[in-house]
Amino acid sequence: MRRARNRSGSVVLDEKSKTWRFFWWEQGKRHSKQIGSYKTKTEAWNAAKPLRDAVEQQAVVNPAVQTVPTVNVLVEQYREEKMPKRFSTRYGYEQWLVNHILPKWRDSWITDLQPRPVELWLHSLELSPKSRVHIRGVIQQLWEFAMWRGEVPTQRNPMELVTIKGATKRTRQPRSLTVDEFQAFVSKLAEPFRTIALLCVLLGLRISECLAIRWSNVDCLKSKLHVEQGIVRQRLGDVKTDESRKHMTICTDVLEVLKVWKQATQFSAPEDWVFASPAQLGKLPWSYPQVWKVFQKTAEAAGIGKLATHTMRHTYRAWLDAVGTPIAVQQKLMRHADIRTTMNIYGDVVTDEMSQAHAKVVQMVLPKKAVNGT
Repeated sequence: MRRARNRSGSVVLDEKSKTWRFFWWEQGKRHSKQIGSYKTKTEAWNAAKPLRDAVEQQAVVNPAVQTVPTVNVLVEQYREEKMPKRFSTRYGYEQWLVNHILPKWRDSWITDLQPRPVELWLHSLELSPKSRVHIRGVIQQLWEFAMWRGEVPTQRNPMELVTIKGATKRTRQPRSLTVDEFQAFVSKLAEPFRTIALLCVLLGLRISECLAIRWSNVDCLKSKLHVEQGIVRQRLGDVKTDESRKHMTICTDVLEVLKVWKQATQFSAPEDWVFASPAQLGKLPWSYPQVWKVFQKTAEAAGIGKLATHTMRHTYRAWLDAVGTPIAVQQKLMRHADIRTTMNIYGDVVTDEMSQAHAKVVQMVLPKKAVNGT
């Protein structure tokens, strides 16, 4: 359908009947009326003038009658037209919408979501500053969407005026393990969880990336690991950023770890998941909740307290620092899109430096004696 939009309504061409209809909002509900056949949108728009005038006059006479959609209606449209396609991002948006935004603002007009009421509401929520920032971001996207559709005039997004105290501060500092703590932890892990932990801590992989590896992604001849996808809640999708999609150089000791596991697993074909789940007959890898539960139970048994799967990535970053890796090299090894994510220092790297830094971290955990069994 082709549309012409205005605050007082829009005209839409029905391609099947070749007739134009006039659409408008009233008390949060969308209404329409056929206006006839016209050659152009301009003609249809002009023909709808009596209807447009009536809608505008009704809004003047009765301010309670709005020509903008309710938040609930706008959210439904946003889901269909502009919601991010990446599963993990979409899932996150849905959590903020269903658990927080819709329960509070469902029947409100989008124009009711102004800086002061939104900010007061956000500060009343018993959530971390980071979570409040995420909610503000979703509301900001709804405002952008409403302007894009022509439901409200193009203007400065009101959510830009909403401030969140402590938004840049962590409520809890990320944990990194010492080498001794990691050794105590990994020594109590059964396979394939031992290999999962080793890959995450020796390559800085996100758990979603680690679980999405197939044997075809491992190039033993060139000592490369192709990180191409991530899996979240058993849904395969893109990696977090374009920078995350890399052909990573891995040293022979890590390749040896993978070779040992490949000989042990029943799923070793090129297109098999490296960490295929026997419970799923190899059709899916082990799920994140399963890995998380094993990590938690093993960490407790090892006496090192609670830890998250992302602790492995934080630990890799800390160990890179410990072996004197330049910050620019750290950025490349961590596959951060922006060096400020790693640290506010800029620089450049060469492949040899990355390989040397990676090898130093590997030797902290897998010394030659342990690898060779001597």
